[in-house]
Parts: sequence; structure tokens; C-alpha cells
Amino acid sequence: MTYKAIDPSDYEQQLRRKAETIAERFKEIGVAQFDTYRSEPIHYRMRAEFRVWHEGDDLYYIMFNPETREKIRKDEFLPGSQLINQLMQAVREFVLDKPVLRNKLFQVDFLTTTSNQAIVSVLYHRQLDDEWRAAAERLRQHLQQLAEVVHLVGRARKQKVVLGSESVIENVQVNGKVYQSIQTENSFTQPNAGINEKMIGWVTQHSGSTDHDLLELYCGNGNFTLPLADHFRQVLATEISKSSVAAARESATLNNIDNVTVVRMSAEDFSEALQGRLTSRRIEEADIGRFDCRTVLVDPPRAGLDELALSLVRRYSRIIYVSCNPETLIDNVKSLSDEFYVSAAAIFDQFPYTDHIESGIILERKSAS
Repeated sequence: MTYKAIDPSDYEQQLRRKAETIAERFKEIGVAQFDTYRSEPIHYRMRAEFRVWHEGDDLYYIMFNPETREKIRKDEFLPGSQLINQLMQAVREFVLDKPVLRNKLFQVDFLTTTSNQAIVSVLYHRQLDDEWRAAAERLRQHLQQLAEVVHLVGRARKQKVVLGSESVIENVQVNGKVYQSIQTENSFTQPNAGINEKMIGWVTQHSGSTDHDLLELYCGNGNFTLPLADHFRQVLATEISKSSVAAARESATLNNIDNVTVVRMSAEDFSEALQGRLTSRRIEEADIGRFDCRTVLVDPPRAGLDELALSLVRRYSRIIYVSCNPETLIDNVKSLSDEFYVSAAAIFDQFPYTDHIESGIILERKSAS
């Protein structure tokens, strides 16, 4: 993981610079005004990964300077949650004098939640045996003192050892309601919990209450899916990742939400199925023909929507587009501009002190006139 030093006193200025840059780009798609959502200036990241550097009798975490690739020792990580910082220190101190845990350890990953749960993943360049497992369980019990729940996952080549569970439960508060979200080790989750709640809140605000169904592509672990279920008659959500689909379904059950159908399918396959050119057991079980989807939500990878996905979203009256890459977002909106106009826009400072920004756009179909 790369690291750039941060200065919390510069936070507001860096956010202003980002907003000014985005304002210039948004002019290209006819957006003159947009909402800006600020992050907490420190302790905003809920997940982080560190390489482990061995030096004589010592070992410590390192990150790399993104420009020079210089190794930077990290005894604390200011962007990381307070629980990440506590776990960092506790893991290092526990492992330092225990060869069975220290030998060929090369990386430690942390996933934490605002509900005070955590998964610590330790990665090795060797196979993990019973002796390691016993020592790792003692490490997990030691870490358990710091949080409500701590799970430990050991990884080596073609090997995974789970002590506890592979998932934690995050509490996501949206419009005064708390949703329980399953987050799984080594699967994508939104890194900035505070900004994530603001993103979901903005999307639900602009969804209103409707009498039709929602199609969601790239739904992940159901991050947007569950809160939006209150705003639509039904939600049909697609996702290609097996672990994310399982998490989304489990989260729906956990929250007693019964109007969500999650299908493990790529956007490309869904497009083919919608046109009757593809069939499968999953498609038949989902019975996609029963949905009356007029709104589509997309939160695609950094590459944005390809031509097939663009042709798919053109079918709908309203497009909710959340993006971690303003460049591809703007290119996609330009491609849709003959048929759609931007009715609302926002930026979310998901990644403070970097050039990255999360964006949201609401596209409405132009009237026939």
C-alpha cells in the first residue's frame, strides 16, 4: 500500500481544491452546482493493509512513497480508524518475540467497523501448520481485549485458515435508521464509513418514494441495496462476486428486508438475459421478467460503463450513477446526454489528501418534446 503524509490542518483547503477541479470538469456535462460532502480529517479509513519489514530482531509496518517507492515505517496510521491503530500496535508487540508467528510474515491487513468489530489478516510466505494455528489463536484472544469482536485469518499460498469468522457486521445509519451490513474479509467494502453513510443518504434522498422497481448493477455486498429497498417496490440487484452476493443476501435477511432479489450475474449477462438471448437456472429462479424497473443504479469499477452497459442503462427513465472516477463518469454522461439530463450532482471526499474523489450524478430522461 502506498502512503502520502497528511496534514489535518490542510484538510479544508485540499477539499476546496478538489471541488474547484471537479467544478471545471462538471461544466462539460452542464452541471453548475453540486453538493459537497466532507470527510472526517483523521481516523476515517476502516480498512488498511501494511507490508511487514524484518530488520534484525525488529519488525515493523511499512508503506511505500507513491513517487519514490521509498519505504516508510508506520508505527501509527492517522487516516486509519482508532481501532486499526490499536490493533497495529498490539499485533506487532505480540508477534515480535514469537518465531512461529513472525517467521516469513510479510503483510497484515485490517478491516474494522464503527460497530467495534475487526478482522485481522496475516499473510505468509510459508505454509501454516498446527503449531501456527495454536499460536494464532492466542494472538486472536489477545486482540479480543481491544474490540467487541476480533477474527483472525491466516493466508499462505493456496491456504486460508479462519479463526473465528470471515465476516463482521457493520452498522450503517441512513436517515435515522440503522442497517446491519455484512462485510467479508478480502472482499470490497467502502473504506470511509462516514462518507459512505452520506453517499447512501444522498442517493436515497434523490430516489424519493416510487411505485416501480429498481435495477442495481454492481451491487457489491448490498451497501446501497438495503437502504434503497424502502424507496422502491422491489429491488433487483446483480453482482459477479460470489462472496459479495452471499453477503448481500445475508444482510437482507439480517435486516428483515424481503423485497430484494440478488442475482450472481455480470452486467453483460444480465443485458443478454433481458433480451432473451441468455438463460440459466439463476435467471429462471430470479424471474427477472416480473420486475418493472424504471430506475437503474450503477456503481461501476474505475473503468466506468462499457458500451454494452451503456446500452443497458439507456432502457431506464432514471439513472443513479455513483463513481470513484470522475473522468469515466463524465465520459459516460456525455455518451448519454442526447437522451438524459443531469438533475442533481454531488462529490464525496471518500479519499482525503489524495487526488481521488467519489461522485454522484442523477440522470433523468428528457421529455419527448
